[in-house]
Amino acid sequence: MDTFTYLGALDIGGTKLAATVADASGPLARVAAPTARSGSERAVGEQAIELLEQACAVAHIDPGRIGKVGVSSCGPFIKDESGIVLVTPNLCGGLVGGSDLPNDWTRIPLEAVLRERFADVVIRNDCVAALIGERSFGALQGEDDCVYVTWSTGIGFGLCVNGHVLLGKHGNAGHAGHMLLDPSSDAQCGCGNFGDVEALTSGRNIGRGSGQNAATIFTAARQGEGAERALVQQAAQWFGRALYNLAATLDTRAFAIGGSVWLHHGDWLKPLAQKEIESRLPAVTSGVTIKTAALGSFVADIGALCLVLPPEWRHAWHQSRPWQALAS
Repeated sequence: MDTFTYLGALDIGGTKLAATVADASGPLARVAAPTARSGSERAVGEQAIELLEQACAVAHIDPGRIGKVGVSSCGPFIKDESGIVLVTPNLCGGLVGGSDLPNDWTRIPLEAVLRERFADVVIRNDCVAALIGERSFGALQGEDDCVYVTWSTGIGFGLCVNGHVLLGKHGNAGHAGHMLLDPSSDAQCGCGNFGDVEALTSGRNIGRGSGQNAATIFTAARQGEGAERALVQQAAQWFGRALYNLAATLDTRAFAIGGSVWLHHGDWLKPLAQKEIESRLPAVTSGVTIKTAALGSFVADIGALCLVLPPEWRHAWHQSRPWQALAS
Protein backbone atom coordinates (compact mmCIF):
# COMPACT_ATOMS: atom_id res chain seq x y z
CA MET A 1 0.00 0.00 0.00
CA ASP A 2 1.16 3.51 -0.81
CA THR A 3 2.62 5.17 2.28
CA PHE A 4 0.74 8.35 1.37
CA THR A 5 -2.91 7.32 1.58
CA TYR A 6 -4.37 10.73 2.36
CA LEU A 7 -4.71 14.17 0.80
CA GLY A 8 -4.81 17.52 2.54
CA ALA A 9 -6.67 20.61 1.33
CA LEU A 10 -6.51 24.21 2.51
CA ASP A 11 -8.93 27.04 1.76
CA ILE A 12 -7.25 30.30 2.75
CA GLY A 13 -9.48 33.34 2.59
CA GLY A 14 -9.52 36.84 3.94
CA THR A 15 -12.06 35.81 6.59
CA LYS A 16 -11.52 32.13 7.35
CA LEU A 17 -9.04 29.32 6.88
CA ALA A 18 -10.30 25.75 6.49
CA ALA A 19 -8.37 22.49 6.41
CA THR A 20 -9.71 19.19 5.06
CA VAL A 21 -8.24 15.72 4.96
CA ALA A 22 -9.51 13.09 2.52
CA ASP A 23 -8.89 9.59 1.22
CA ALA A 24 -10.29 7.69 -1.76
CA SER A 25 -13.71 7.50 -0.09
CA GLY A 26 -13.93 11.30 0.21
CA PRO A 27 -13.35 14.01 2.82
CA LEU A 28 -12.87 12.59 6.31
CA ALA A 29 -12.72 15.74 8.43
CA ARG A 30 -12.73 19.52 8.07
CA VAL A 31 -11.83 22.17 10.61
CA ALA A 32 -11.95 25.95 10.20
CA ALA A 33 -11.00 29.09 12.08
CA PRO A 34 -10.78 32.83 11.41
CA THR A 35 -7.69 33.49 9.30
CA ALA A 36 -4.71 34.67 11.33
CA ARG A 37 -4.20 38.41 11.03
CA SER A 38 -1.55 39.09 13.67
CA GLY A 39 1.86 37.79 14.63
CA SER A 40 4.68 37.31 12.16
CA GLU A 41 4.37 36.97 8.40
CA ARG A 42 4.57 33.19 8.93
CA ALA A 43 1.34 33.17 10.94
CA VAL A 44 -1.01 32.13 8.13
CA GLY A 45 1.20 29.24 6.97
CA GLU A 46 1.72 28.03 10.52
CA GLN A 47 -2.01 28.22 11.21
CA ALA A 48 -2.69 26.20 8.05
CA ILE A 49 -0.36 23.42 9.23
CA GLU A 50 -1.95 23.45 12.68
CA LEU A 51 -5.47 23.15 11.25
CA LEU A 52 -4.46 20.29 8.95
CA GLU A 53 -3.04 18.47 11.95
CA GLN A 54 -6.29 19.12 13.82
CA ALA A 55 -8.27 17.67 10.90
CA CYS A 56 -6.06 14.60 10.99
CA ALA A 57 -6.69 14.25 14.73
CA VAL A 58 -10.46 14.39 14.16
CA ALA A 59 -10.12 11.70 11.47
CA HIS A 60 -7.73 9.63 13.65
CA ILE A 61 -4.97 9.54 11.07
CA ASP A 62 -1.26 10.29 11.14
CA PRO A 63 -0.46 13.67 9.50
CA GLY A 64 2.75 12.09 8.20
CA ARG A 65 0.64 10.01 5.80
CA ILE A 66 -0.63 13.06 3.91
CA GLY A 67 1.02 12.72 0.51
CA LYS A 68 -0.11 15.91 -1.21
CA VAL A 69 -1.69 19.19 -0.14
CA GLY A 70 -3.83 21.30 -2.46
CA VAL A 71 -4.19 24.95 -1.51
CA SER A 72 -6.91 27.35 -2.60
CA SER A 73 -5.80 30.81 -1.52
CA CYS A 74 -6.73 34.44 -1.87
CA GLY A 75 -4.15 36.43 -3.82
CA PRO A 76 -2.42 38.10 -5.54
CA PHE A 77 0.73 35.98 -5.56
CA ILE A 78 4.33 36.68 -6.38
CA LYS A 79 6.99 34.03 -6.92
CA ASP A 80 10.50 34.16 -5.50
CA GLU A 81 13.17 31.59 -4.71
CA SER A 82 11.01 30.25 -1.84
CA GLY A 83 7.98 29.64 -4.04
CA ILE A 84 4.58 31.32 -3.96
CA VAL A 85 4.23 34.32 -1.66
CA LEU A 86 0.90 35.98 -0.85
CA VAL A 87 0.67 39.73 -1.25
CA THR A 88 -3.04 40.04 -0.64
CA PRO A 89 -4.52 43.33 0.58
CA ASN A 90 -7.23 41.38 2.39
CA LEU A 91 -4.59 40.00 4.80
CA CYS A 92 -1.48 42.18 4.52
CA GLY A 93 -1.99 45.38 6.47
CA GLY A 94 1.31 46.88 5.36
CA LEU A 95 0.43 47.03 1.67
CA VAL A 96 -1.99 49.96 1.72
CA GLY A 97 -1.97 53.02 3.96
CA GLY A 98 -4.94 53.31 6.27
CA SER A 99 -5.62 49.57 6.28
CA ASP A 100 -7.96 48.30 8.99
CA LEU A 101 -5.89 45.12 9.39
CA PRO A 102 -3.98 44.62 12.68
CA ASN A 103 -0.59 43.88 11.13
CA ASP A 104 2.12 45.48 9.02
CA TRP A 105 2.71 42.51 6.73
CA THR A 106 3.69 43.14 3.12
CA ARG A 107 4.09 39.46 2.19
CA ILE A 108 3.10 36.02 3.48
CA PRO A 109 5.67 33.27 2.66
CA LEU A 110 3.02 30.59 2.26
CA GLU A 111 4.69 27.92 0.14
CA ALA A 112 7.96 28.03 2.05
CA VAL A 113 6.24 27.51 5.41
CA LEU A 114 3.98 24.70 4.14
CA ARG A 115 6.91 22.86 2.55
CA GLU A 116 8.65 22.73 5.90
CA ARG A 117 5.96 20.19 6.84
CA PHE A 118 4.63 18.79 3.54
CA ALA A 119 6.81 17.88 0.55
CA ASP A 120 4.20 18.09 -2.22
CA VAL A 121 2.16 21.31 -2.21
CA VAL A 122 0.09 22.76 -5.09
CA ILE A 123 -1.12 26.35 -4.62
CA ARG A 124 -3.65 28.10 -6.83
CA ASN A 125 -5.69 31.25 -6.54
CA ASP A 126 -8.94 30.43 -4.75
CA CYS A 127 -11.07 31.22 -7.78
CA VAL A 128 -8.89 29.11 -10.06
CA ALA A 129 -9.25 26.20 -7.62
CA ALA A 130 -13.01 26.80 -7.43
CA LEU A 131 -13.18 26.85 -11.25
CA ILE A 132 -11.42 23.47 -11.35
CA GLY A 133 -13.82 22.13 -8.71
CA GLU A 134 -16.91 23.35 -10.58
CA ARG A 135 -15.59 21.95 -13.88
CA SER A 136 -14.84 18.63 -12.18
CA PHE A 137 -18.00 18.11 -10.14
CA GLY A 138 -20.21 21.20 -10.29
CA ALA A 139 -22.12 23.62 -12.48
CA LEU A 140 -19.41 23.93 -15.16
CA GLN A 141 -19.01 20.26 -16.08
CA GLY A 142 -18.60 19.98 -19.83
CA GLU A 143 -17.94 23.72 -20.25
CA ASP A 144 -14.72 24.67 -22.06
CA ASP A 145 -15.36 28.44 -22.18
CA CYS A 146 -16.39 29.45 -18.71
CA VAL A 147 -15.65 31.61 -15.70
CA TYR A 148 -16.02 30.99 -11.98
CA VAL A 149 -16.76 34.13 -9.95
CA THR A 150 -16.85 34.72 -6.22
CA TRP A 151 -18.83 37.58 -4.72
CA SER A 152 -17.85 37.63 -1.07
CA THR A 153 -15.31 39.50 1.08
CA GLY A 154 -13.58 40.19 -2.21
CA ILE A 155 -14.37 39.69 -5.88
CA GLY A 156 -12.39 37.16 -7.87
CA PHE A 157 -12.50 35.11 -11.06
CA GLY A 158 -11.19 31.84 -12.45
CA LEU A 159 -10.92 31.80 -16.24
CA CYS A 160 -11.13 28.93 -18.73
CA VAL A 161 -10.80 29.39 -22.51
CA ASN A 162 -10.98 26.50 -24.99
CA GLY A 163 -10.67 24.07 -22.08
CA HIS A 164 -7.48 25.70 -20.79
CA VAL A 165 -7.46 27.13 -17.26
CA LEU A 166 -5.58 30.44 -17.37
CA LEU A 167 -2.86 31.00 -14.75
CA GLY A 168 -0.57 33.83 -15.86
CA LYS A 169 3.06 34.58 -15.04
CA HIS A 170 2.61 34.46 -11.24
CA GLY A 171 -0.69 32.59 -11.07
CA ASN A 172 -2.73 35.78 -10.90
CA ALA A 173 -4.89 35.42 -14.02
CA GLY A 174 -8.44 36.16 -12.97
CA HIS A 175 -7.76 39.15 -10.72
CA ALA A 176 -10.43 41.03 -12.62
CA GLY A 177 -11.85 42.16 -9.30
CA HIS A 178 -9.28 44.93 -9.66
CA MET A 179 -10.53 45.92 -13.10
CA LEU A 180 -11.25 49.65 -13.08
CA LEU A 181 -14.86 50.58 -13.67
CA ASP A 182 -15.18 54.10 -12.24
CA PRO A 183 -11.81 55.67 -11.31
CA SER A 184 -13.60 58.90 -10.37
CA SER A 185 -15.38 57.06 -7.54
CA ASP A 186 -14.34 57.63 -3.93
CA ALA A 187 -14.90 53.92 -3.17
CA GLN A 188 -11.47 52.47 -2.38
CA CYS A 189 -10.42 48.85 -2.62
CA GLY A 190 -8.00 47.30 -0.16
CA CYS A 191 -5.46 47.17 -3.00
CA GLY A 192 -5.46 50.98 -3.19
CA ASN A 193 -7.51 51.35 -6.36
CA PHE A 194 -10.46 53.69 -6.46
CA GLY A 195 -13.52 52.48 -8.34
CA ASP A 196 -12.47 48.97 -9.22
CA VAL A 197 -14.97 46.07 -9.16
CA GLU A 198 -14.07 45.05 -5.62
CA ALA A 199 -14.25 48.61 -4.29
CA LEU A 200 -17.72 49.07 -5.75
CA THR A 201 -19.29 45.70 -4.97
CA SER A 202 -17.46 43.51 -2.44
CA GLY A 203 -18.78 42.56 0.95
CA ARG A 204 -15.77 44.10 2.61
CA ASN A 205 -16.11 47.47 0.88
CA ILE A 206 -19.80 48.02 0.31
CA GLY A 207 -20.51 48.87 3.94
CA ARG A 208 -17.58 51.21 4.49
CA GLY A 209 -18.68 54.63 5.60
CA SER A 210 -22.27 53.55 6.29
CA GLY A 211 -21.79 52.14 9.78
CA GLN A 212 -23.38 48.86 8.68
CA ASN A 213 -21.85 45.53 7.77
CA ALA A 214 -22.47 43.86 4.43
CA ALA A 215 -24.90 41.26 5.80
CA THR A 216 -27.12 43.99 7.24
CA ILE A 217 -27.03 46.02 4.03
CA PHE A 218 -27.86 43.10 1.74
CA THR A 219 -30.63 41.84 4.03
CA ALA A 220 -32.21 45.30 4.20
CA ALA A 221 -31.90 45.64 0.43
CA ARG A 222 -33.61 42.30 -0.09
CA GLN A 223 -36.49 43.55 2.04
CA GLY A 224 -36.82 46.59 -0.20
CA GLU A 225 -35.52 49.30 2.12
CA GLY A 226 -34.76 52.43 0.10
CA ALA A 227 -31.14 53.50 0.61
CA GLU A 228 -29.81 49.97 1.01
CA ARG A 229 -31.79 48.72 -1.99
CA ALA A 230 -30.39 51.47 -4.19
CA LEU A 231 -26.84 50.77 -2.96
CA VAL A 232 -27.04 47.04 -3.66
CA GLN A 233 -28.78 47.48 -7.02
CA GLN A 234 -25.95 49.74 -8.11
CA ALA A 235 -23.42 47.17 -6.90
CA ALA A 236 -25.20 44.45 -8.88
CA GLN A 237 -25.08 46.62 -12.00
CA TRP A 238 -21.35 47.19 -11.58
CA PHE A 239 -20.91 43.46 -11.00
CA GLY A 240 -22.88 42.69 -14.17
CA ARG A 241 -20.72 45.11 -16.16
CA ALA A 242 -17.63 43.25 -14.98
CA LEU A 243 -19.19 40.02 -16.23
CA TYR A 244 -19.98 41.69 -19.55
CA ASN A 245 -16.35 42.85 -19.88
CA LEU A 246 -15.13 39.30 -19.38
CA ALA A 247 -17.72 37.84 -21.75
CA ALA A 248 -16.63 40.32 -24.40
CA THR A 249 -12.95 39.68 -23.78
CA LEU A 250 -12.96 35.89 -23.50
CA ASP A 251 -16.07 34.93 -25.54
CA THR A 252 -17.33 33.15 -22.43
CA ARG A 253 -20.34 30.82 -22.56
CA ALA A 254 -21.12 30.37 -18.85
CA PHE A 255 -20.49 31.97 -15.47
CA ALA A 256 -20.79 30.03 -12.23
CA ILE A 257 -21.01 32.34 -9.23
CA GLY A 258 -20.34 31.53 -5.61
CA GLY A 259 -19.31 33.37 -2.47
CA SER A 260 -21.37 34.38 0.53
CA VAL A 261 -23.09 37.38 -1.08
CA TRP A 262 -24.26 35.38 -4.10
CA LEU A 263 -25.19 32.24 -2.17
CA HIS A 264 -27.47 34.28 0.09
CA HIS A 265 -28.82 36.79 -2.42
CA GLY A 266 -28.10 35.52 -5.94
CA ASP A 267 -31.74 34.65 -6.55
CA TRP A 268 -32.73 38.33 -6.75
CA LEU A 269 -29.36 39.77 -7.84
CA LYS A 270 -29.07 37.47 -10.88
CA PRO A 271 -31.62 39.32 -13.10
CA LEU A 272 -29.78 42.61 -12.47
CA ALA A 273 -26.41 41.13 -13.46
CA GLN A 274 -27.89 39.22 -16.41
CA LYS A 275 -29.44 42.40 -17.77
CA GLU A 276 -26.04 44.12 -17.78
CA ILE A 277 -24.57 41.28 -19.85
CA GLU A 278 -27.43 40.95 -22.32
CA SER A 279 -27.92 44.66 -22.98
CA ARG A 280 -24.71 44.95 -25.01
CA LEU A 281 -23.08 43.35 -28.05
CA PRO A 282 -25.49 40.45 -28.64
CA ALA A 283 -23.13 38.76 -31.10
CA VAL A 284 -20.91 37.98 -28.10
CA THR A 285 -23.35 37.96 -25.18
CA SER A 286 -26.37 36.16 -26.60
CA GLY A 287 -26.85 32.86 -24.78
CA VAL A 288 -24.33 33.60 -22.03
CA THR A 289 -25.66 32.00 -18.86
CA ILE A 290 -25.24 32.74 -15.15
CA LYS A 291 -25.37 29.73 -12.85
CA THR A 292 -25.01 29.38 -9.11
CA ALA A 293 -21.96 27.35 -8.10
CA ALA A 294 -23.17 23.81 -7.44
CA LEU A 295 -20.57 23.09 -4.76
CA GLY A 296 -21.92 25.92 -2.64
CA SER A 297 -19.93 27.02 0.38
CA PHE A 298 -17.47 24.14 -0.06
CA VAL A 299 -16.40 25.07 -3.60
CA ALA A 300 -12.91 26.19 -2.55
CA ASP A 301 -12.38 23.12 -0.35
CA ILE A 302 -13.32 20.75 -3.17
CA GLY A 303 -11.34 22.86 -5.62
CA ALA A 304 -8.27 22.52 -3.41
CA LEU A 305 -8.71 18.75 -3.30
CA CYS A 306 -9.14 18.66 -7.09
CA LEU A 307 -5.67 20.21 -7.46
CA VAL A 308 -4.14 16.98 -6.10
CA LEU A 309 -6.91 14.42 -6.65
CA PRO A 310 -5.66 11.16 -8.21
CA PRO A 311 -7.45 10.44 -11.51
CA GLU A 312 -8.53 7.01 -10.29
CA TRP A 313 -10.57 8.59 -7.48
CA ARG A 314 -12.63 10.84 -9.73
CA HIS A 315 -15.16 8.35 -11.04
CA ALA A 316 -16.10 7.13 -7.57
CA TRP A 317 -16.44 10.73 -6.36
CA HIS A 318 -18.72 11.53 -9.29
CA GLN A 319 -20.95 8.67 -8.24
CA SER A 320 -21.00 9.21 -4.47
CA ARG A 321 -20.51 13.02 -4.21
CA PRO A 322 -18.71 12.47 -0.88
CA TRP A 323 -18.08 16.16 -0.21
CA GLN A 324 -21.74 16.49 0.81
CA ALA A 325 -20.70 14.97 4.12
CA LEU A 326 -18.78 18.18 4.86
CA ALA A 327 -22.07 19.94 5.55
CA SER A 328 -22.55 17.79 8.64
